[in-house]
Amino acid sequence: MLPARLQFTLIIAIVFYFIMMCIFLKNKALSLKYTLLWILAGIIMSLLVIVPDILIYLNHLVGIQSGMQSNMNGLFIWAIVFIVCILLSLTSIVSRQNNKIRQLIQTISRLEKRVRELEEEKRVND
Repeated sequence: MLPARLQFTLIIAIVFYFIMMCIFLKNKALSLKYTLLWILAGIIMSLLVIVPDILIYLNHLVGIQSGMQSNMNGLFIWAIVFIVCILLSLTSIVSRQNNKIRQLIQTISRLEKRVRELEEEKRVND
């Protein structure tokens, strides 16, 4: 079980987390498809904090001993797992965006070269 004070503090933090996500969506600071990843992480965090039995079950499932301190350690381990998953997802997104940017740069370079060639042909013909 999580201590009541810690559980209350974590619930307040999660509420602020969701408020920030709503503000980001409203201001279009994040696109919807990327915000969904963060909202999913927030929902999972909420479940682990509001229903600590899920946390205890997950801790038992992976071999973390039960007890107050062990449950807290398990919470931090799961938080690290979620952070790593989010980082991997964001790294994948950045890699795809990098490839798209490279393709756009190559296309623009070809178009600029073609424009220069056409301008040169026009000057020669005039």
